Amino acid sequence: MDVKTVPNVTPGGGGEAAGSGASGRAAGPAGRGNVSFQTLSGIPLKACYTAEDLPEGPLPPPGEYPFTRGVHATMYRGRLWTMRQFSGFGTARQTNERFRFLLAHGESGLSVAFDLPTLMGHDSDAPVASGEVGRCGVAVSSLEDMQALFEGIPLDRVSTSMTINGPAAILLAFYLVMAEERGIPWQALRGTIQNDILKEYHAQHTWLLPPEPSMRVITDTLRYAAEQVPQWNTISISGYHIREAGSTAVQELAFTLADGFAYVEAGMAAGLKVDDFAPRLSFFFNAHNDFFEEIAKYRAARRLWARTLREKYGAADPRSWKLRFHAQTAGCTLTAQQPANNVVRVAYQALAAVLGGCQSLHTNSMDETLALPSESAARLALRTQQILAWESGVPQIPDPLGGCYFLEALTDRMEAEASALVRRIEEMGGMLEAVRRGFVRREIARSAAEEQRRIESGEQVAVGVNRFTEPDEKPVEILSIGPEVEEEQVARLRSFKARRDAGRVREALAGVENAARGTSNLLEAFVHAARHRATLGEICDRLRSVLGTYHQEAESFFRA
Repeated sequence: MDVKTVPNVTPGGGGEAAGSGASGRAAGPAGRGNVSFQTLSGIPLKACYTAEDLPEGPLPPPGEYPFTRGVHATMYRGRLWTMRQFSGFGTARQTNERFRFLLAHGESGLSVAFDLPTLMGHDSDAPVASGEVGRCGVAVSSLEDMQALFEGIPLDRVSTSMTINGPAAILLAFYLVMAEERGIPWQALRGTIQNDILKEYHAQHTWLLPPEPSMRVITDTLRYAAEQVPQWNTISISGYHIREAGSTAVQELAFTLADGFAYVEAGMAAGLKVDDFAPRLSFFFNAHNDFFEEIAKYRAARRLWARTLREKYGAADPRSWKLRFHAQTAGCTLTAQQPANNVVRVAYQALAAVLGGCQSLHTNSMDETLALPSESAARLALRTQQILAWESGVPQIPDPLGGCYFLEALTDRMEAEASALVRRIEEMGGMLEAVRRGFVRREIARSAAEEQRRIESGEQVAVGVNRFTEPDEKPVEILSIGPEVEEEQVARLRSFKARRDAGRVREALAGVENAARGTSNLLEAFVHAARHRATLGEICDRLRSVLGTYHQEAESFFRA
């Protein structure tokens, strides 16, 4: 996951926030009279909301179009959300041990974090990977690594999510071949690859190819998986990293849905029927600090997606209208100062995600701003979800805040502002053109700079950072990844390469290159290459040699 630590700044001012643009969060309890109250996205808040703020007409119940109140009629009464903990570090065997630990403590789905070389499509023994192997996620360069990662885990009974984008289809190919060699039919596999390349150009910057060929990889994946792996979610359209990069909630909502619409249009342009692939699209949102704004964001997202899929793209299958989403609590809100406070932040953020109707949830560990999660911190993060599920009573009622004057008004406002941003992108010519112009990156950068200004001025309180600080904090114990991890991974990978049939590897890689030059399905070529033991880096190098690489131009993010 991405963690953005708030810097330790000098507390700003006295009891009241300075400036007319203040959010109202900095003022003490006794001094808020002149503050302009607004959400973190800058939406102004009235002093009181009444029935006059409710939308006209009846509000459809959960499970009914446009699904404002949830995609299922019974929501968590029928089935709790899937509890995932984003996990991955060191070698595949080390991460397998963490997976088993979390499953033994009640986790119901796996979520894999990959290291930087894997995210960028490089093998662990590549010179560019030196010093990064296994540091911020697990190293997976080969089918053998994938087999070790999931050794002893029942793939037909556990849902797996893989947070990777540029090389996502290749990792899916490794996963499919692993299942095949274990005798597990692909039709029984459930899970998600993030595979959301557009947000890489906005926020995370771990792309593999230029935008146009990247979209081809995605449409090939949509087609192949729809036919061969019907329960697999082929894209998890991610607002999470957009928010971690500094966007507001409104921008996260708008840019994420605009990316989703671009994938729908790309699939249809490739000749796919929208109802053949849209039901397997899913979303990944951030769960940030502004409690009511986050709930309204999820409700507005469902409504906007449903209306657009039905009215603009002509989807007739109700499953295509349903926006299903995973939520992760906000790494960018975690602080290195007083890390125990992060437990409280995560609990409130998780509550907002559940009240907003998430289908799966990851709760961050308190120490993730310092290092990869320790076992005890990861267990506590999971226990946070379990207490919410079995002790709070919240899951018993679908959308319990539905009809709340304030929440319904805020949902309407979030939808309206997000729709306006989506229209701006459409007027530019769509999301690919917005990527070329750098529009989304500039908008995110402006918002990030403004939030940083508010924190540094003291207008926005960060507890333990610019207010309520502790000068003599004791360090906490953290998980450390030593150089021996890289040495072990590189040695195993070189041994794997030495044991292969070199001729079959060359033939499979030639097939990848031919598919990239022609019109054959790329995911099918990746599966063939995985069967013949080609590595991630070898496959990606062939793709780069044919389809090119991509470099964003340096630009002023604050120009008009």
